[in-house]
Parts: sequence; C-alpha cells; structure tokens
Amino acid sequence: MSDPKAILAIARRTIETEGRAVDNLISQLDDDFPKTINTLLESKGRVVITGVGKSAIIASKIVATLNSTGTPAIFMHAADAIHGDLGTVQGNDVVICISRSGNTPEIKMLVPLIKRGKNKLVAMTGNKNSFLAVQSDFVLNTFVEKEACPNNLAPTTSTTVQLVLGDALAICLLELRGFSSKDFAKFHPGGALGKRLYLRVTDIVQSNLKPEVHLDTDIRQVIVEISEKMLGVTAVLDNSKLVGIITDGDIRRMLYKYDNIIGLTARDIMTSNPKTIQADVLAIRALEIMQEKGISQLLAMEKENYVGVVHLHNLIKEGII
Repeated sequence: MSDPKAILAIARRTIETEGRAVDNLISQLDDDFPKTINTLLESKGRVVITGVGKSAIIASKIVATLNSTGTPAIFMHAADAIHGDLGTVQGNDVVICISRSGNTPEIKMLVPLIKRGKNKLVAMTGNKNSFLAVQSDFVLNTFVEKEACPNNLAPTTSTTVQLVLGDALAICLLELRGFSSKDFAKFHPGGALGKRLYLRVTDIVQSNLKPEVHLDTDIRQVIVEISEKMLGVTAVLDNSKLVGIITDGDIRRMLYKYDNIIGLTARDIMTSNPKTIQADVLAIRALEIMQEKGISQLLAMEKENYVGVVHLHNLIKEGII
C-alpha cells in the first residue's frame, strides 16, 4: 500500500503547479483578448473551435460552455477537418484553434485552408512564435512553464490553462451580451437551475392527486382521503369554497385528544385559513414559503378556486432544493 503522505504530496504539488500557471495567465492577457471578444460579438456566424489530442477535448468543453451561455459554437476536430470536415466552417464563422505548440502537422495543414476562406482565426497557443500564432489574426497566450506531469509530457497544466481561458471568453461574452438567468433557463430546461427559473406550481399540481373533503365529511372518510391521495393533507371545502385544511398531523393530534372519534367530521379538526399559493407562481416561491412557515404542503389556487396541492417532496423530486 502506498504511503498516504506521499500521495497527498503529489496531489498538492500538482494543484500548486496548475494553480501557479492559472495565476500567470492573468499577466499574459493582452490587447488580443478584447479584440477577440469584440470580433466574436460582432460576428454574424458561429464560433468554430478546433484542436487535436487533449486540446480537442478542451475545445469540445469550451464549445459546450459557449452554447449554454448564448454564443453559438461548434466543435471541429483538426484531423477530421483536413479529411473532409472543413465544410463545417461557414463564411461568417470565427475559428479558434487550440494547440500548445502551434506547430503540429494537422495545424500546419489546417491553418492555410482556413485562411483561404477568409475567416477570422484566433490562436490559443503557448508558443507565440509558432506557425499557428504567426498566421492568426489574434493570439491568446496560454504559455506554461511546465506540465504537472513529472516527465513534462502529459498535457495537464497546459490543458487547465486552455480551459480557464475558454471560460474567460465565455463569461466575457455572457456579460457583454446581457445574458440573464432567464436566458440561461431557456438553454437548461431540464437542469435544476432551469427549473428554479421556469417551473411553476401548476406544473407540479397537475401531476398530483387532488385531495378534498367537505365540512360534514365523516372523519373516517377524511383519513381515507388523506391516505389515498398520498400527500399527507386534504383541503376542506364548503360547496366549492376553500375553508380549511387537515394534515396527517391533525389526525394524530385528534387521536390523542378524543377517546371516541365516532361522529367527528372534518369541521371539528380542520385548521381554518390554510396557507395557499397561486398556481401560476414559480415553484421556487412555494419552497420559500414552506421554509418560512415550517410546513410541508401548500394548497394551490387559481384565483379563488382550489386546484390541488404542492408538497415539499415534489420540489425535492424536481431538484429545486
């Protein structure tokens, strides 16, 4: 078994090496960075990001980040581009090419083809004197002194710096476009954040059963209604008007209070003026009210009409909590 102290030492050294490289990245930013940002903002096309090896993997991640934050982007593998995929690049697209050395054979073959199409070319490279850098319109410097790999071979520090610089591009574009949390929700409808921003109480209520009893409903039937609808609660109605609520807690308190429950009705144990929420309100607001009041359910209303129940468990299931 390996020495835990030695393992921790390797991990700390790796993190320190990469951390220093990220810190150095700040001083390597120059005028080409804002020029790149403005070019991307003014572009009527997409951002095409390309690379080979580990840089290609980083390119794919940057593409995903851009797409999710309002900047249309597409990945093109540099090796595939020179074997038929160059048609990915359209006339108004801006191309970002990621390569630590900037001198790989694939890059040297690809760059002239991109230049022939008159697309703007941005180099993300650690070698400002490389073929890629010299041929590009703008150069984003990702120089690192050494990889975290003890042999200085495996792309580690260099890919971390590429990733961080890609995030910097995405966040600059996000803020300058005024990309809001509501915009983010449109691109992430299935995610937890998206649900916080668009999921409404009515969306949850529609999938729940609708427990309800009347003022004169026998207590046994009240218990059956709460059990069958599986929400731990039932609304109490007078004709169609909401007048109260009975929870499973009320049932337990009733059993402590009364030796004989024969003849009891919903009227006898209900709580008047129950906590409600309008069905068109965001579900996250339902959670806030539950937390404020220390309760697990809210009765949902459409104006004055009772339409169902939203339960804390629903919000947990949807990932809102």
